[in-house]
Amino acid sequence: MLLRLAALFLLLSASSSAFAQEAISNGLPQDANSSTQTVSDSAWIDLRQQPAASSKPQSAPEWVEAVNMTPDGGGKTIFRIRVSAPSPDTQVMFMRLFFDDNDKARPEIVAWDESGSQVVRSGTLGSGIGLPTSDAVMIPMKGISTVDVEVPGDGKNVRGAYLDWMTSSEVVHPLNAEHRDIIPEPFSSLPPLHSPEQDLEKFGTVTATLASETIPVGSDAQRGAVFQFGIESQPLLALLTFEVASPRVDSPPEVYVNGEDVGPATLTLPELADPGYRGKMESLLKEMRFQYTGWLRAQKLIPVSNLKVGTNDMIITSGSATSTSAIRGTQVQLKYLWEKSDYLLQTDH
Repeated sequence: MLLRLAALFLLLSASSSAFAQEAISNGLPQDANSSTQTVSDSAWIDLRQQPAASSKPQSAPEWVEAVNMTPDGGGKTIFRIRVSAPSPDTQVMFMRLFFDDNDKARPEIVAWDESGSQVVRSGTLGSGIGLPTSDAVMIPMKGISTVDVEVPGDGKNVRGAYLDWMTSSEVVHPLNAEHRDIIPEPFSSLPPLHSPEQDLEKFGTVTATLASETIPVGSDAQRGAVFQFGIESQPLLALLTFEVASPRVDSPPEVYVNGEDVGPATLTLPELADPGYRGKMESLLKEMRFQYTGWLRAQKLIPVSNLKVGTNDMIITSGSATSTSAIRGTQVQLKYLWEKSDYLLQTDH
């Protein structure tokens, strides 16, 4: 079995008697501090195809035995990673793949055992949005020794892979709160954003989904995502929440409500050690600009004075310096006076 972290889907194992094409040739040099490394050491595997003159030898923890790349003869490229569990207690591996999400070159993760039998296959990663992104899987590694990244074409859209071993612990959650999947992302504490199929009301707050699907957006209103939603009475507070793909971190999405620009949304950023940050130097600029190659949570408090009873129009654009992006899981929360609302009534002196 294999778990996709994007939605924690349970996938069935696929067995095959076909043998994997052997592509392991040379092992990776071990880190200089490998003798002092612990089981928790993670690995960053650079899969970019660069000329030998500009590339440097990679190093990895001892449990990464070898990495190689080969065409499979069927119009695909295979990046093969051979691993060995560093401890009997480590049986699940976390793998996050970084790639350009081209619709005709979406990668898959395939795991093999020592006999050359296919044990698990992830299905295609990404969603074909045409942007730099990342996707993650958890792989039960019992009996598995080789993990392939299989991608149509020359594989140049695959950039790298982050590998780590998982541990488990008992987790408690509120019985009456909405169930949220716990994602074991190493650099982010936010769970995936769920969009309710029907409007929800709790403690005077209404949550309504505007669109759960992925919508491409550009940097101007003509290429923005357009929404309409109705309001029966004026709220006290309004919050817009969505996820945005591959934004430049200093150029968050812009929000327009009923024809007026109400300002940029706020991005919830993971820690800066996350390999999802991708730098870019531009001419005449002294500072490197960073794009996050993945999905980020974005939120915007909407001034209630910009809302009206009846139909409201909203446009979300990618941000002035983010030429193309995409959003998903778009929802709005409207807070009303509740019978047990906590508020202070302040009088003038």
